[in-house]
Amino acid sequence: MQRTLPLAIVITLLACSAYGASSPVLAYTFVCKGKQAGTCPDGNGANSLIQGSDGNFYGTAVSSGSKAGGQTLFGGTVFSLTPAGKFTLLYTFAPGAKNNFANGAGPVSLTEGPDGNLYGLTVDGGNDYNPSQFAYGFGVVFRISKTGSGFKVIHKFCSDELYTCKDGVYPVGALLVGTDGNIYGATSEGGTGSHCPGGGCGTIFRVTPSSGAYEVVYSFNLLTDGELPQGLTPASDGSFYGITVNGGRLFHYTPMSEAFDSVALPFPLPQGCPGFACFAASVLSFGPNGNLYGFYTVYDEPGVGLFGIQADGSNLKLFPDAVSFGPELLLASDSNFWYPSVGTSGYGDVISLSPADGKVLQTLSPFSPSAPVGAYPAVLIQAKDGTLWGATSAYGSAPKGDRGSGTIFSLSAGLPPR
Repeated sequence: MQRTLPLAIVITLLACSAYGASSPVLAYTFVCKGKQAGTCPDGNGANSLIQGSDGNFYGTAVSSGSKAGGQTLFGGTVFSLTPAGKFTLLYTFAPGAKNNFANGAGPVSLTEGPDGNLYGLTVDGGNDYNPSQFAYGFGVVFRISKTGSGFKVIHKFCSDELYTCKDGVYPVGALLVGTDGNIYGATSEGGTGSHCPGGGCGTIFRVTPSSGAYEVVYSFNLLTDGELPQGLTPASDGSFYGITVNGGRLFHYTPMSEAFDSVALPFPLPQGCPGFACFAASVLSFGPNGNLYGFYTVYDEPGVGLFGIQADGSNLKLFPDAVSFGPELLLASDSNFWYPSVGTSGYGDVISLSPADGKVLQTLSPFSPSAPVGAYPAVLIQAKDGTLWGATSAYGSAPKGDRGSGTIFSLSAGLPPR
């Protein structure tokens, strides 16, 4: 007797085959001990992934589990994964004798430096004393080899005793390697800029790999630059672009000359809206036409949109209500954008869309609490062979009595090599 597939499955299969996509393949599952509470030896909630120069993948997991009674033991891990799925735990951010996470906690990003080492950020930890009202600290910049040796804290954010945070606080976005061989990043607050409540509107900082020196190279000023930068985006000429949420400005920084300029973006904000409380945007990405793209949403207005703008801040185009918000757009080798999304199913999607008009080209929804690849995709990258790799932050198959807390997966979408 021939079995007939449900119409919804047939439509899904046809849509996937039309674009050359296949079902995601599980590469690794993060397992936590116990069903409700317990440690997660390899990490919990993978949130970043890169492919190193050696072809292997490297990433971070934001947590290491939790203690019973609701007390958080976040920590986090750094790990490696071969394309064949061999997992290696490189480092665990563990509490010290005073339970203060002096080496950082909550890692959020990695990049490979010109020296072959991995450089990363944490958004918490860094205090050298027993935490009080400032909890565990404000994060660190760290370095570690691809084998897991030589871990070193390069800088602790807001580490002065008076908490003036002139060195920046609350790192955002990813660390980037400049054409000068140095590593650059941004903080959303802190610095020596003026007119910002709480002391500082954000910074751009530089790390010199050869010496480990940390330096703030620019501090934002609310009146001229805006506030709350959302990270840095590298351009082909070695400069960096970004957007500030408060003030809605596009900024441009050139490391070689240390030149900085910014321009206000003409977003149609509601009357009387100051920007900060009414507008949100993602990290920017370059499109195939050389324009910058990102997601935006306006407070008290429905929907999320895609916007595109030329690098000089002109010709703003809005594609409203075409997509759901994602962490960052990936310009893949097919010249379209791909990204992980919160999705319409409630458990996340992988979406591709056209830079030309913001139209959704494909939506993949293989994620759920019962799916082998888990749910809530948090990151998506493209490997050198064209395959998409990503991480989910929850669920996945686990041995009886334990629980899955996210996965690493691959997805063949028929894309050409990079």
